[in-house]
Amino acid sequence: MARPRAGTTAAPVPAAPPVPPADLDKLVRRMPWPSADVIHRIHPDIYGSDAFNPGPLGNARFSPVVDAAGTSISTIYGGTTFACAAMETVFHDVPFAPGLKTVEKRKLRGHVYSRLLPTEEMILADLSVTALRKLGVTRPQLIETEKVQYPYTRTWAEAIHAQCKDIQGLCWISRQDDRARAVVLFGDRVAFRPFSILVPAVDIVSDTSTYAQLIDLADRIGVKVHGR
Repeated sequence: MARPRAGTTAAPVPAAPPVPPADLDKLVRRMPWPSADVIHRIHPDIYGSDAFNPGPLGNARFSPVVDAAGTSISTIYGGTTFACAAMETVFHDVPFAPGLKTVEKRKLRGHVYSRLLPTEEMILADLSVTALRKLGVTRPQLIETEKVQYPYTRTWAEAIHAQCKDIQGLCWISRQDDRARAVVLFGDRVAFRPFSILVPAVDIVSDTSTYAQLIDLADRIGVKVHGR
């Protein structure tokens, strides 16, 4: 094994989160998502505004996931604000580094912005810091991990889905935008027609108003969008 050079310190390897306990149904705090609360979503344009990602492709914190039989659980990611939706998707990989960062405009293309309203109240698993204490896992172990730890964090989504039959998704304070909440919803736990489309989906680059919001957000996080 290579040793760090003199005067340098090897970066610590983040510890994997603990194995989900077998009594999650008793430990998970349920929180309502009211039917009046908008879900903001930025997603590839191959999916409709209210279409779930069927899996099993992708590599996110809580998806793709499977049930006990190994069947993919379809999911929708969203957030409580436009900024949260953008930070959790097209700006997700912007590094935490001082100074100017760049994002190529081509990486924004092929994405649309949707706003959904649930047709009824949903019950989500609360993954806020206070709720995580009861679960025996910390926010750094579950919410603030890097991609290398996603296989571990997904086991928590699978365990909650398996043990908590009434839970329709997960909700947490976004790592990318801590002023907002992020959600992931389980497609097999919501109503047949779970959403009404508040506003038709718009292309995040070609729609002038949406692109202006995106550029304003980019400026706030020190990003320059360049290219064509």
